[in-house]
Amino acid sequence: MTSPDLEQINAALATVNDPEIRRPITDLGMVESVDVAADGTVAVKVLLTVAGCPLKDTITRDVNAAVGKVPGVTGVDLTLGVMSNEQRSGLQEKLRGGQAQKEIPFARPGSLTKVYAIASGKGGVGKSSVTVNLAAAMAKQGMKILYSVPWPPQGIYSKRTLASVSDMKGLKWRAYSPATSKIAELVGAQPVTVQAAEVSQALATGVIDSYMSSGATGYDSKTYEHIKNWYDTQAWLPKNAVIVNAKAFDALDKPTQAAVLKAAADAETRGWKLSEEKNGWYVDQLKGKGMSIIKPSEQLTADLRRVGNYMLAEWQRKTGDDGKKVIDAYRAQQ
Repeated sequence: MTSPDLEQINAALATVNDPEIRRPITDLGMVESVDVAADGTVAVKVLLTVAGCPLKDTITRDVNAAVGKVPGVTGVDLTLGVMSNEQRSGLQEKLRGGQAQKEIPFARPGSLTKVYAIASGKGGVGKSSVTVNLAAAMAKQGMKILYSVPWPPQGIYSKRTLASVSDMKGLKWRAYSPATSKIAELVGAQPVTVQAAEVSQALATGVIDSYMSSGATGYDSKTYEHIKNWYDTQAWLPKNAVIVNAKAFDALDKPTQAAVLKAAADAETRGWKLSEEKNGWYVDQLKGKGMSIIKPSEQLTADLRRVGNYMLAEWQRKTGDDGKKVIDAYRAQQ
């Protein structure tokens, strides 16, 4: 039996693209080592850009498939590692094309901006970790977060029946943010920019036939007059936050600061409770108006999770270690 050729194996690996960066893993420095055994087994070590990469299964599948096709290969032994901080920094610099990384003024050594961390009492929903990390990010810009409350969870309004993401291809999808535009791109829908106040008219004139939003938006915009399906995907919980200037807060006397913080904590507790109650109320109203509230199928859920994982990985690549800390803290509460 002919032993596998190392050059052919490297060429095969060069056909495997990182699913986020969309460049060959060989160009990105992700292939740490390749070893060929006498029996034709090929051991490959690939370094992921971040620990817990949500697309590692895709990389595993593609590497195994590519190397497995090389003549003489009897098996593939793939090991996944994680890039060191130095390797990741080198990759980021390469992707920037040598351009200097943008500097955050408040992150400079000697900055007088104080960093605050505000924790919340209600756990189990990711609120505490989000508030703490958001507070730290705001503090770097001279701001202080007092509290945050959620908007009701997001679902999909669609004139079509959606059994999987493939059914979303070609939909005229309301896009009102970078995230919703990205979703349209990933599922093959046509993004159409429509503001909240224009939703009803856009539906009536056929400008859009689908969008992602809460039960509140669907009820307030009378979407039930045009669409009869709402898929309760609970895609995310948008947050409303109340922030103040950090220096202005610091200038308050201690009793006033304490009073403000107590009022903020009370408002946050009320806000989360009211959001949950109002979500149930809006869903009931939609039902009463003839809209079907549909639990997504297992296939649609799995497809949307892949879309979410792709977007999460893309976000983590941009935010680096800070983003990883936010996600790790959130997952630790699950």
